[in-house]
Amino acid sequence: MTSINRNVSAFNPASTTTARPATERKSLNPLEKVVDLAKSGLADVPRFVKMGLDVFEASHAAELTRLFGGDAKPDRLSDGKFVGTQGQTFPPGTPLGQIPGVTPKNNPNPSETILYVNGIMTPLDGQLKEMQSIAETSGAKVVGIHNATQGLVTDLAQCVTDKLDKGSNPAVDTLADTLYSELKAGRDVHLMGYSQGGLITARALFDVEQRLRLEDGLSKSQVEQLMSHLKVETFGAASTKYPDGPQYVHYVNNADPVPTLTGLGGSVDPLDFLKDAGKGAVVHRFTDGNLNPISNHMLDTLYMKHRVSFDEAREGHF
Repeated sequence: MTSINRNVSAFNPASTTTARPATERKSLNPLEKVVDLAKSGLADVPRFVKMGLDVFEASHAAELTRLFGGDAKPDRLSDGKFVGTQGQTFPPGTPLGQIPGVTPKNNPNPSETILYVNGIMTPLDGQLKEMQSIAETSGAKVVGIHNATQGLVTDLAQCVTDKLDKGSNPAVDTLADTLYSELKAGRDVHLMGYSQGGLITARALFDVEQRLRLEDGLSKSQVEQLMSHLKVETFGAASTKYPDGPQYVHYVNNADPVPTLTGLGGSVDPLDFLKDAGKGAVVHRFTDGNLNPISNHMLDTLYMKHRVSFDEAREGHF
């Protein structure tokens, strides 16, 4: 099935890295020089502080690898693939009914299926844990579309291109093709997007809208009517706009910088007039968390605590 063409982004720091001898790597590592300078100026500090610096010196190479995705190749192999139980992956185009999804521990045969797209810095095993949390909370079977991580820097760069609707993102393509096929077959779809996964969801929905207008010649009202068969839930999403038609519920933690700074905004947002949650959307804003922005953004340990059933949420019963 033909997907909407995009310009392929060439930004991939990991792909330009070449192997060097250990001594050369050390001489070119600015972080190591910073550590050396810091340690030379702290000769009189207590011993436990210097021990902490030694630990940092030993671990900063691993942190740089994580930032730039030097060890992300295995996860990239699953980019845009469907994810089922026990982390099994399936190629794009696989019928949803043929994918054995993650189910609640007390219900191996749920009646509903949720399609889930994860956020940044989440390898396959991390998405699988989130899928299990969604299954337990919703009582539904959960099938994932994997948004692979290539390190923090590349993941964030991809968020920018997703916002601009530029570059290639396999997860966007898989989700858009799946939604288009399911709608054309007359089937409803329930999907969830978390963090960048919410941004991927919005981009895919705009692709489906455009495809229905340009390829199928449907009017705006016809597109909205057809897309009303989509139930969409986002959690801490990084998108500011969504197309009209789907039934939306957006969860925004006012203590979470991702949706408040890059998404639909918090309870007080001077730029609210620039944002569009989609016609008839329910935006549930709440405040929960502490001074740790990471814990305030977590799906399984924070957002799932505030989720109610889709029908309850659409009625505003939180």
